[in-house]
Amino acid sequence: MLAYKAMYKFLDEGVHAEVLDFPGVISWGCDLEEARQQLAAALVDMAELYLEGGKPLPQPDPNATNPESDLEEPIYLLLTATTQVSVVPQQPSTR
Repeated sequence: MLAYKAMYKFLDEGVHAEVLDFPGVISWGCDLEEARQQLAAALVDMAELYLEGGKPLPQPDPNATNPESDLEEPIYLLLTATTQVSVVPQQPSTR
């Protein structure tokens, strides 16, 4: 499990959410709970893109901070392995 740093900024229109130590993970919600859920989904999506593209995930930075944030807290990314295995290139069938 990787622990990144989430930040939230409360605005009149809703809550801006961002993972400070994972570039590109940004989201939005009408309230804090929705912002947390949307940010978690964005973190998973971005991590999957990195891994599918063969890029290493950014290292969490416990010192990451943003002076403009209203709230900062850890956000956790749990990586699991798949049970599906395929051979590339696939072998032709011998039937």
